[in-house]
Amino acid sequence: MKENWIQSFIKSAGAILLVSALARFLIAAGNAPFLFLPDSLLGIPLRYALLAIGGIELFVALVCLFGKYAGIQSAWLAWLATNYVVFQTGLFWMHCHPQATCIGSLTDPLHLSRGITGSVLAFVPVYLVLGSYTAWIWFWLENRRMETAEYFKMSCPSCGIHLRFDTRNLGQEISCPHCHAYITLRKPENLKMACFFCREHIEFPSHAIGQRIPCPHCEKIITLTPLQNV
Repeated sequence: MKENWIQSFIKSAGAILLVSALARFLIAAGNAPFLFLPDSLLGIPLRYALLAIGGIELFVALVCLFGKYAGIQSAWLAWLATNYVVFQTGLFWMHCHPQATCIGSLTDPLHLSRGITGSVLAFVPVYLVLGSYTAWIWFWLENRRMETAEYFKMSCPSCGIHLRFDTRNLGQEISCPHCHAYITLRKPENLKMACFFCREHIEFPSHAIGQRIPCPHCEKIITLTPLQNV
C-alpha cells in the first residue's frame, strides 16, 4: 500500500515540471538574441537546449500526473533530479553562470526578477532530489519488510481464488481482487481427506485445494480435494 505522502510528492513534482516545461517552450518561441548563443555546457544553441530540456520535463511531468506505478514515477524523478545536479555541478566546475544556460534563463520572458528566478531554479532540483530519493529509500525498506514478513494464505469463500496476506492484517475485511466480494481475512484451518489409494488421512491448508501432490504415505499422485473429507 503506497504512502499518501509519496503520491502527494509525485503529483506536486509533476505539476512543477509541467509549469517549468511550458515556461521553457515559451522562452524558446521568443526572438531574444541570447537564444542563438550556445549553451555554456551543452554547446548547442540555447533555443534547442531549452526545447530538449522542456521536452524531457514534459515527459516526466506526464508520467507523474497520469502514471499508475509510484516506483516507476519516483525512478524518473530521481533520474531527472540527478541530471539537474550533474548539470549544476558541471556549470560550477566550468565557472559558468546558470543564467546563460538552458536551466537558468527563465527571467526576461516571464518578467521575473533574477533573485526570484534563481531561488526557484535552485529549489526545484533540491525538492526533486530529496523527494525522489526519500521515496526510493522508503520503497527499499518496505520491500525488505515484506521479505521478512510472515504471511497467511486462504481461499475466497465466494470464488475460491487464493489470497496471500500479511499476518498483521488478520481480521481485516477486504474486497476480493477477483470477484470483489467482501471477505474477512482469517487464519486458514487445515482440511482433511483420505488418500484414494491407501486411505490414510492427509491434512492440507485450504489454499492448496486442487493441487496434485504425492501422498505422504504411499507416494502416489493424488489431488487435494475436500470432497473426501473424513
